[in-house]
Amino acid sequence: MRFTRRHPLLAAVPLCALAVLAARPADGSHAPGHGSASGISAEVARLYEEAATATEQYEAGRREADRQRARAHKLEERLNLERREMAGLREDLGRIASSQYRDGGGLPLTAHMLLADDPEELMRGQRAVQQAEVSLDKAIDRSERAEARLNRDEARAAAAWKKLERRNTELAVLKDGIEAKLESARWKLQGQADASVAAGSCRGAVRLDQPETRFTVRWVSPVETYELSASYGSGGARWANRHTGQDFAVPIGTPVRAVGAGTVVKVSCGGAFGVEIVIRHAGGYYTQYAHLAAVAVDQGDRVAPGQWIGQSGTSGNSTGPHLHFEVRVTPEMGSAVNPAPWLARHGVSL
Repeated sequence: MRFTRRHPLLAAVPLCALAVLAARPADGSHAPGHGSASGISAEVARLYEEAATATEQYEAGRREADRQRARAHKLEERLNLERREMAGLREDLGRIASSQYRDGGGLPLTAHMLLADDPEELMRGQRAVQQAEVSLDKAIDRSERAEARLNRDEARAAAAWKKLERRNTELAVLKDGIEAKLESARWKLQGQADASVAAGSCRGAVRLDQPETRFTVRWVSPVETYELSASYGSGGARWANRHTGQDFAVPIGTPVRAVGAGTVVKVSCGGAFGVEIVIRHAGGYYTQYAHLAAVAVDQGDRVAPGQWIGQSGTSGNSTGPHLHFEVRVTPEMGSAVNPAPWLARHGVSL
């Protein structure tokens, strides 16, 4: 999914309800059949991508509509300024005409010169008046042309804004439709995961089309966009002792990524962790991804950083959709270390 990674928010509500004394999940046996698991997983992944694309297009359209609206408002302000300036010029011209009338503007220029005490001064004044009239005529002409241009620009900007608003309305309807389909598909996927957990056997890997992004870094976060919920070591009635991992609050069906290169050593269903994957990494550490709705890898697979290995869910002992992520020194429960500083040492900040 091509979400822009936003800074995660801390949420205090714990989502992962692990019972340390509960029965361990069954080993990674894969029961054949069980309906169209691959179809639902693929549909969720496809709709997940489509919803992300539709959201990006909608948000881009909204930003462009805001820019067009601001441009139309700016042009309207410029147009009002031009109109005020033109009105001022017309007032100036009116005052000059009134002054000429009061001073005998109706007499011929020759008569003015004969009656004037200083004919040369009169001629200079007459030329100044004529130059002022010519300047005013030019200024008014320029202002009228500018107003016409601004009127056209304003009309175009307003039309573009309205067109974008109509398009954004269409995109909003499309986005809502995709999200409604995605929500329905998510719960179908979760239903299949719950059936697998109840049976204690996994359906097997559903190979998903991997994202085009190829990571140049060696380590990544286990999900791309998330909110942090229950953290490592947090207490409460939901756990027998302390919380053994870091929870990432994400919707059902969110692609879950391998945080680094490694080998899948366990794919299992049933028990407190629901559907889970454990990966062995270089240096003797293991990472666990629990409460999944589907898996996209099998035991023994080699995985690369950022590779989609499954889809998040709320299987097992879970109170809501999220990913439970652990870092361990053995593949088994009870050897967990704090995943946040471990990821930070590998250049991944949560």
